[in-house]
Amino acid sequence: MPNVALFVTCLSDTLFPSVGKATVELLEHLGCDVTFPFEQTCCGQPAYNSGYHEETKKIAKHMIETFEKADAEYIVGPSGSCVMMMRDYPHLFQDDPMWGPRAEAHAAKTFELTQFIVDVLEVTDVGAKFPSKATYHASCHMTRLLGIEAAPGKLLENVDGLTMIPLENVHNCCGFGGTFSVKMPDVSVQMVDEKVESILQSGAEVLIGADASCLMNIGGRLHKQGHPIKVMHIAEVLNEGVKQA
Repeated sequence: MPNVALFVTCLSDTLFPSVGKATVELLEHLGCDVTFPFEQTCCGQPAYNSGYHEETKKIAKHMIETFEKADAEYIVGPSGSCVMMMRDYPHLFQDDPMWGPRAEAHAAKTFELTQFIVDVLEVTDVGAKFPSKATYHASCHMTRLLGIEAAPGKLLENVDGLTMIPLENVHNCCGFGGTFSVKMPDVSVQMVDEKVESILQSGAEVLIGADASCLMNIGGRLHKQGHPIKVMHIAEVLNEGVKQA
């Protein structure tokens, strides 16, 4: 039974607790022993992306110590973006003989949820049933930086009753980009409007993604424009699907 420490991420913890709950239930369904280190905080990405690297080191040291205490085989989070930040910790400490090796060990056992299920557990069919027409938004950090493209599709294509519709310009950014949407709001709105238009053209009933930040941005725009498209994290789709099967 793999011993997994849940990296819940700030957005799932504060705004989308259903994503964290679905992640735990799904991992337990797949035979994992899941623990939750309560001292975990933000991964440090907002500070890092804003150029505050010394401040980010303080956050990274706290996260490394917290998950070292958890003593789990793996650290798994439902976010390609936040996991990418944890995978980047070794760059912060590349000239530090004490923290460098600890950051390397921490990064090596940290996985995004779908990558963990497909590549580590070697599962592509979780036994889910979810009758619906859906499309998938590929987040920038997860695909371009973390290099995860195939895993979500492999899991979704094996969900009984789920029809996946290709999304035009699937790799275009939704315009969130963390601090980008704050610093460049006009450009950000234009980008998310283009993403919304692609989603509407797909005819999908459900938008699925693997990063709560993108789903918050796109879902907020869909809601503001009055489009009744359901927005779900892939952990929620798979977990609800397991319960329906």
